[in-house]
Amino acid sequence: MISSLDNSSQQLTSETILLEVKNLVTAFDTDAGQVTAVDDVSFSIQQGQTLGIVGESGCGKSVTALSIMRLLPQPMGHLLGGKILFKGQDLATFPIEEMRKIRGGQIGMIFQEPMTALNPVHRIGKQLSEVFLLHQDITNEEAFTKAIELLDKVGIPSPQIRIKEYPHQLSGGMRQRVVIAMAIACKPALLIADEPTTALDVTIQAQILELLKELQQEMGMSTILITHDLGVIAETCDEVVVMYAGRVAERGSVYDIFENPKHPYTQGLLASIPRLEDERKTCMQTIEGMVPGLLDLPSGCRFQNRCPLREDKCAERQPPEEQIGPDHYVSCFRHSET
Repeated sequence: MISSLDNSSQQLTSETILLEVKNLVTAFDTDAGQVTAVDDVSFSIQQGQTLGIVGESGCGKSVTALSIMRLLPQPMGHLLGGKILFKGQDLATFPIEEMRKIRGGQIGMIFQEPMTALNPVHRIGKQLSEVFLLHQDITNEEAFTKAIELLDKVGIPSPQIRIKEYPHQLSGGMRQRVVIAMAIACKPALLIADEPTTALDVTIQAQILELLKELQQEMGMSTILITHDLGVIAETCDEVVVMYAGRVAERGSVYDIFENPKHPYTQGLLASIPRLEDERKTCMQTIEGMVPGLLDLPSGCRFQNRCPLREDKCAERQPPEEQIGPDHYVSCFRHSET
């Protein structure tokens, strides 16, 4: 029997790895056969750090997060290989009952769309109180009081009123704050934020990102931020993982990725960011083509059909991940030429 984790089970230092994902492989059963959505993905995050996972839609970012949380849709989702080491214990081997204690208690998750993450037929207070009742030995009244305090903490005005409302009665920004409140209710060691600002306007997006930053500093959490916005990555993250078609193309510090990108895909993403100083340019730079479907992956390097540096061997085999700096890794045969 695997014992559940608690906040006091291990004393972590600033240099201790809180989460280490090793060679993760996740697949789904489909009518056309089994497809691999996450293939040999590895990365780690230390206590108090923010790790950004970036890439186009369909690159496996969200599936990676759901794999860590063991929330893959059933019965079609499968962890086929690898390890998910959280505080030294492999979550991939945990029974479902043990994982329920981890979710919300030790690892919180902000889902991509708050309207679907919240139950439309239950009031905010009931949904938020449930988190406390599941993970703490307290009464309904105490849980309700804590829920009001938490809504106030995440910046929702008149929390005593809002807590009695339904999700559809709140604005998009308020719903996102409720989802954040649910994710941090039990002060988790790790927070996974899956595109937490995608559906919000720019002003609200900035407020949500600032809120997450303040909460992280106050609670000492580690954060995994999943996004397609490199501007958000640059402002908030310490380490970056660039994913493409289910694999890691490049990973390293924010400085490595933004100042010394080595994978052509990373370079393409950075080149596509609009810059005010480029006044003479009338068209935005793009990466030609699209991310391949899981049933139609090219042989060899998965980026080779879109890569400006492609050569014959790129179509023959997958380039291995090479370490090119202290914490800088890239999977590209021609990284030394970029």
